Amino acid sequence: MERIHFNSGNLTLEGLFTKGSSERGVVVTHPHPLYGGDMYNPVVQAVADAYIQAGYSCLQFNFRGVGHSTGHFDNGRGERADVIAALECLTARGVDAVSLAGYSFGSWVNAHITADMTPVAHQIMVSPPVTFIEFTEVGSLPMLKFVVTGGHDEIAPPGMVAPLLSGWNPEARMEIIPEADHFYGGCLDRLQALVSGQL
Repeated sequence: MERIHFNSGNLTLEGLFTKGSSERGVVVTHPHPLYGGDMYNPVVQAVADAYIQAGYSCLQFNFRGVGHSTGHFDNGRGERADVIAALECLTARGVDAVSLAGYSFGSWVNAHITADMTPVAHQIMVSPPVTFIEFTEVGSLPMLKFVVTGGHDEIAPPGMVAPLLSGWNPEARMEIIPEADHFYGGCLDRLQALVSGQL
């Protein structure tokens, strides 16, 4: 794992890059910056580990204003530019097929990245925060393959997430970890195993 820095417009973002054994790569985005979310989050790390073990190059990074990334929180607008910059950073490092994985706020930001912005081969969402952030602007997500949430997740309740799949991608698979809440305490191994099963 290598600590790196890359530019998002006039900002400098910090990240953790792990070189994989294949030409595939993934950007993993973190939960809400104003509630302590960063690239070291245990759920983010569990998702990253699933990709790394599958041979992907992996870039976890801190959104603007988080940790040593410069700038300030921008309600998801500037954060979308940060994701695109991260994807471009991976491509510049020789990754041909780039995927997106996001947890909570990170999954919401990722959902706004469209094919005309940058090509994404594959996307997963972990606990999209549908009771906390409005998803009405999110349209079709043909690259979305997998959504996972917890049976006790009050921020991403299965009963509210499942109906949205028909608009995002009706072919996407959804899994529920019955005993998990939004933070996946005691369920990280199960989460990692489910993500691994989609790669």
